[in-house]
Amino acid sequence: MEIRIIKHPSPGTLNILYRRKGTGKTELPENIDAVGLVQGRMIEMVVAADVAEKAVGVTVEDIHGSCPQNMILLALFGDTAAVESAIADIRKSYRRI
Repeated sequence: MEIRIIKHPSPGTLNILYRRKGTGKTELPENIDAVGLVQGRMIEMVVAADVAEKAVGVTVEDIHGSCPQNMILLALFGDTAAVESAIADIRKSYRRI
């Protein structure tokens, strides 16, 4: 699993991610100060999404690549502290597997 955090993402970066998201939501979440990116195998992404959804202050979106039926990238939108906390929780859960 690969994990990155983008602090203060540019509007262009947010547009790239939001054009490729899996849900039908059309508006960006408020207070986006950071984006966490988590990439891995399908089973890892389902677990990571569950962990992140339970974190406070982040919005989780699956990001489609060239093969839209496979969810291999998650984007966690929120303020820096919330994204870092959600990423830390994902890392902890991944080590327990």
